[in-house]
Amino acid sequence: MTADGTRRSPTASRQRNPRGQGQILREQLVEAATDLLATLDSPQALTLRMVARRVGVAPASVYGHFADLGALVEHVLRLRYQELAALMGRAAERASTPVEDLVGRCAAYVYWGTANPGHYRVVFGGRAPSDVFPSTAHGAGAELLAGVVAALAAASTPRARQAQAAADDRHGQQRAGLLVWAGLHGIVTLHNDRHNAPWPPLDELLVHLIALHTGQEPDVIAKALRVTASGN
Repeated sequence: MTADGTRRSPTASRQRNPRGQGQILREQLVEAATDLLATLDSPQALTLRMVARRVGVAPASVYGHFADLGALVEHVLRLRYQELAALMGRAAERASTPVEDLVGRCAAYVYWGTANPGHYRVVFGGRAPSDVFPSTAHGAGAELLAGVVAALAAASTPRARQAQAAADDRHGQQRAGLLVWAGLHGIVTLHNDRHNAPWPPLDELLVHLIALHTGQEPDVIAKALRVTASGN
């Protein structure tokens, strides 16, 4: 897959990189693994041999860049997390109010997930190879959740904040953030897996989801979405 998201045509053979350009091979291996994980009917079947064949090198060549398949998969997952985090971060930077901050982050998540269904399923849908899926890769997503939790607390009405931080429950805000994430995940997953169903527009679902969790009126959320979307 190229930088613009188009698919590279596999070739039967690969031209050897000039001496000193091993980084090119590393990038090609990452691109091949990314494409395979996103497009295989059963990503759990991914092997280093498949990645090497896609690039046109011997399987042993992979070990010069990655210790094993798990290391390669972890690298791919972290790149996807970083890509999503950058989009959400830029949306937050453009915000001028707490509501715009939260709406921008959530919209970036939904737009990325529906524009990249294969990558989304691998990162958040458990479609990576189960025997090599590195649990440490999930740590990269903790920062995304922390940002949503903080933004949700700032954007919520006083009454909603009180409910999120209920007495004798120190985990209220974290729970509230997880529930928002679960809603976003549901929207993306249903849209990707059942895209032909007569769903309401994504933006409409997003507006009412955020309104439900913040206590803000849908019109307030819709206005913030128009502002953040105009900067995309």
